[in-house]
Amino acid sequence: MKRRFKIDRKFLPLLVTIGLFVVAYGYGAAQYPGMRSPQTFFNLFIDNAFLLIGSIGLTLVIISGGIDLSVGAVIALVSVASAHLLEKEGLSPFVVIPLMLLMGSALGAIMGAIIHYFKVQPFIVTLAGMFLARGMSFFISLDAVTISDPFYRALSLARIHLIGKSFISIHVAIALLLLLVTIYLAHFTRFGRTVYAMGGNEQSARLMGLPVARTKVLVYTFAGFCNALAGIVFSINLLSGHGLYANGLELEAISSVVIGGTLLTGGVGYVFGTLFGVLINGLIQVLIMFNGELSSWWTRIVIGLLTLIFILVQSWIASYKKRKIVVKSGAAAAPPPAAALDSLAASD
Repeated sequence: MKRRFKIDRKFLPLLVTIGLFVVAYGYGAAQYPGMRSPQTFFNLFIDNAFLLIGSIGLTLVIISGGIDLSVGAVIALVSVASAHLLEKEGLSPFVVIPLMLLMGSALGAIMGAIIHYFKVQPFIVTLAGMFLARGMSFFISLDAVTISDPFYRALSLARIHLIGKSFISIHVAIALLLLLVTIYLAHFTRFGRTVYAMGGNEQSARLMGLPVARTKVLVYTFAGFCNALAGIVFSINLLSGHGLYANGLELEAISSVVIGGTLLTGGVGYVFGTLFGVLINGLIQVLIMFNGELSSWWTRIVIGLLTLIFILVQSWIASYKKRKIVVKSGAAAAPPPAAALDSLAASD
C-alpha cells in the first residue's frame, strides 16, 4: 500500500514564503535581463544585511510572545554614537564597536526586565525605548556625522569573491553567521525550547519549571545586541551616522518576520524563514527599480498586502488546529455507539 506524502501544516507558511521568493525572482529574471546576473542575486544580501541582522533578533522576540519597536531607533543611535566617538572623541574602533554592542544589549536587557518584572506590555516598553533611542541620537548630534576611520573604510570596501566576478560584502558574512548561530540557539538548545514554550503559553511554561524570567530578559538582550550589530553594519555601509537613519525600519523587520512564517501571537516560527522574508522585501524593491515606471512607495504597498495575507493564512492555520483539537477531544470524550448500547442494555 502506497504511503501518501503529506506536508505538515506548520511548515506551510515557510514553504509558501520560499515558493513566493522563487516565483517572484523567476518572473523578474524572465522579464528583466539584468536580474539574470548572479551579482543581482547577491546584491539582495548586500543591501539588506543590516535588516536581516535586526530581523533575526526580532524573530526570537516574537516567537517568545513579545514585540520590539526599537529596532530602527537603536540602529540610528548606534550609527550616530559610533560616528561621534570615532570622529569627535578619537576613540579606536576596537573600543567603539564592543561599546556599542554592550549599549544595545544593556538597553534590550532593561526593556526585557521591565516587561517581565513590572508586567508592562512589550508594545509600550519598546515604544518608549524607541523614543528614548531616537531622542538620544539627536542629543548626540543634530547633523549627520561622517566617518573617516580607516578601519571602517576598509570594512566598507572589503569584498568576498564568489562565482566569477560576483562578490558579497563582509556585512553579509556577519549576517549569515549570526543566522546560523541563532538557528542553533532556537532549535537545538534548552534556551530555544524555553522561548517556544513561553510563546505558546507563558503560564504553562512557568508551571513546568522553565526559567521564564531569565529567558525573557535574555531574549530582549539578544535582540538589543542584534540591533546594535545592525547599527554598526549600517554605519560601516554608509560611513556616517544620523538620527534620521533607519526611520520605520522596525515595521520592515516585523513584516519580514511575519512573511517568513512566524506567528505574531508567538510560539510558532522559524529563524530560517526570516531570511526569505527579508529577501522578499528586498526583491520587491529590485523589481520596482527594474520596472522604472512605478513609484518607490509601491514597495510599502506590496509589503503591506503580503504581510496582511500571511497574517490571514496564519490565522486560518491556527483556527484549523483549534477545530481539529476540539473535534478530537469531543470524539475521545463521547463513548462509542456499541459501548453505549451495551450500557443501556445492562441497565435494563
